[in-house]
Amino acid sequence: MIPTNRAHILKPLSNSEKEWDIIVVGGGATGLGTALDAASRGYQTLLLERADFAKGTSSRSTKLVHGGVRYLAQGNIGLVREALYERGLLLKNAPHLVKNVSFIIPNYHWWEGLFYTIGLGVYDLLAGKLSFGRTKHISKNEVLNKLPGINPKSLYGGVVYHDGQFDDSRLAINLAQTCLEQGATVLNYFKVTGLLKNAQQKISGVKATDLETGEKYQLKAKVVINATGVFVDDLLQMDKPGKKPLVRPSQGIHFVLDRSFMPSHDALMIPKTDDGRVLFAVPWHDKVVVGTTDTPIDSHSLEPVALEQEIDFILKTAAKYLTKAPTRKDVLSVFAGLRPLAAPQNDSSKTKEISRSHKLIVSESGLITITGGKWTTYRRMGEDTVDKSIQIGGLNSQSCKTKELPIHGSMQGVDWDNYLYVYGSDRDKVLDLVNENLEWGKKLHPHYDYLQAEVIWAVRNEMARTIEDVLARRVRLLFLDAKAAKEAAPVTAKLIAAELVKDAEWQEEQILSFNTLADNYLLQP
Repeated sequence: MIPTNRAHILKPLSNSEKEWDIIVVGGGATGLGTALDAASRGYQTLLLERADFAKGTSSRSTKLVHGGVRYLAQGNIGLVREALYERGLLLKNAPHLVKNVSFIIPNYHWWEGLFYTIGLGVYDLLAGKLSFGRTKHISKNEVLNKLPGINPKSLYGGVVYHDGQFDDSRLAINLAQTCLEQGATVLNYFKVTGLLKNAQQKISGVKATDLETGEKYQLKAKVVINATGVFVDDLLQMDKPGKKPLVRPSQGIHFVLDRSFMPSHDALMIPKTDDGRVLFAVPWHDKVVVGTTDTPIDSHSLEPVALEQEIDFILKTAAKYLTKAPTRKDVLSVFAGLRPLAAPQNDSSKTKEISRSHKLIVSESGLITITGGKWTTYRRMGEDTVDKSIQIGGLNSQSCKTKELPIHGSMQGVDWDNYLYVYGSDRDKVLDLVNENLEWGKKLHPHYDYLQAEVIWAVRNEMARTIEDVLARRVRLLFLDAKAAKEAAPVTAKLIAAELVKDAEWQEEQILSFNTLADNYLLQP
């Protein structure tokens, strides 16, 4: 295993004269994909993330690796084809986290069967050799058998198509580990506070602070990449104060419900809700994720909160299609994420019409900004960004390696019924920790299978530093059941404190902070 201990990772930063080839600012999907592409080509790469990896949007997705049926309906063939190709690569390179899932579109109008069968046939064709399976029409009885809990009233039949599903923050953590294995330096809780420029006013590095120690650094680089998602404008303002915003955030929320609302291995997809958006109900970690919304937001936050109008929309829409209508008390967790959509040049407020394509912008100073896009295309975004970096930074040209690069944990033959599948090839190493300390074989929470050993693993091998890091993004308990996560916080704090040599006061502060955060994932009656 590559050392993931923070003191070890920090060592290259002690050389103040070191000039990095590429510094990536931002540790979400885009930043991690860019850092991995750069490091695998042999470039000296440093990634800095001010919070935890995937703390923002990248842990709050619908958990889909998909081409985007909605974009096909909008006629955006290029984006769909690119995303379907990347979906195929991701299944090949991270088969422990990405799986092929059947999605069912129930038909409540006589014409929908033919319409969606033809439309999704085009979706299959665009995937080419990397197709996940053929679209087909099924009868009403087949729909009811495959989706127990679906509303049978006025149901004509359904259309089955195939797409990918994954665990977003687990993939982000595995990408960070793969970056380290490829020779990159990646750090969470390390905030970029300013940009360095030379006499010609060209970017020559960053000013940054280690948020754990308060130590300040001036880090030199040939290229600086702004991959901060919805926060790209913050760095652009450091580069050129007063610059017009590049991104318009759009908020999407999701509910997590008990599996009894839709006890199926297949997913439900409603292509057009009352307001023209798409609704998914997807089985995930023995629960059901329902979403999403698409709400224009004027400000951005690391912890966005679901709006009442969004909550009402999903409850009402879910009630139309599920025989067991969910209520507020049924929601185990609600999470909100902000999409970094490229801002329109006009005053359009319809975020579902704003481009999902990614965009590369090079400032006069040479700062490279990558924005837009989505999880599925993170690898291609990284490739395009590094290609641009070679040109801007005068780096020795090296070809992209990530199409064929397995991601940490990659293994075939995953047992999807064992929740430890998310660790892939690390699974046995996680279980081996129980031999070190039998206490670690105990559960974190009586109602869930998660082991105390997973907390130790997260701290030792996955760069977790806080309760939230563990329960939100290593073990997904906060996203699956926020009340249970609060109940698991004290034992989690104790385990982390022992590993990081923290005192009782640190534990108390951590528990208080986490409980305050977790309250935002609970719906009040």
